[in-house]
Amino acid sequence: MGRNLQSGDRLRPVDLARGHGLSTQAIRNYEEAGILPASGRTPHGYRTYTSLHAGALRAFLALLPGHGHRTATAVMRAVNQGSADGAFRLIDESHAQLLDDRRTLQAVENALRDLEPTAASGTDAGSGPATASGTGAGTGPATASTPGGTFIGPLAGKLGIRPATLRKWERAGLMRPRRDPRTGYRVYDEADVRDARLAHQLRRGGYLLEQIAPLIAQVRAAGGLEPMEAALCDWRSRLSVRGRAMLTGAAELDAYLRERSRTAQGPQPDPPLGEPGGGPAEHGLPGPATEASSTA
Repeated sequence: MGRNLQSGDRLRPVDLARGHGLSTQAIRNYEEAGILPASGRTPHGYRTYTSLHAGALRAFLALLPGHGHRTATAVMRAVNQGSADGAFRLIDESHAQLLDDRRTLQAVENALRDLEPTAASGTDAGSGPATASGTGAGTGPATASTPGGTFIGPLAGKLGIRPATLRKWERAGLMRPRRDPRTGYRVYDEADVRDARLAHQLRRGGYLLEQIAPLIAQVRAAGGLEPMEAALCDWRSRLSVRGRAMLTGAAELDAYLRERSRTAQGPQPDPPLGEPGGGPAEHGLPGPATEASSTA
């Protein structure tokens, strides 16, 4: 079924909405938000749109999956205000964020890979009685009060860091050791030791604590390292989908920018007669002056 046009190139809100499964109110909202250029008006005050508005709508909807609603809106608003450079900067920021997400994913995969040999060997810092050459102030005794747990001193020694570093990581939410009911010392169970090792690997990779905390939370939510593998595959897939969506959005935005340029230039005047595209002379036919001279 063809588009129902009011007349010529004029489109109604329903004409724009129909092809994308949108409501006419959504079209009006997009115009008010600056996503679409300002509409024209009929003598009776009804909105009218053109192919330029249709291109803006296609560009916005294509930008949404890769950049999100806020950035896609800001990009379209910048373009419609004549600030293409501002729109390009916003797009660059989205690409930079995607690259950062890919680097974070790679860092997590590397950290998990580094943990696998230790997990396979069964020599976790929390397995069996923990020992240390000395207890030191605030590090707890050399053995944990419950099987499978370890105190802060032995764990810090195993990782090659100071106990104060583990306490700092705890305050940042990277691990949640329980307290021994008799002594009040921190006791790190198997999951805490895993999180400490993962945090240690990521810190060595240069990641900040505030960047590590959500990654540790993902490991906990997944239920450990093995389920995390499936989560990482899903994460990687979503990044690829987002990258492909950015390409699609870029293509539609480029088409819209080209349409805006053509519209701004306006219709080009016909060249004079006798020039290419200018009349009978282009096809080797005699013009009026030639005809007059031939009959004189």
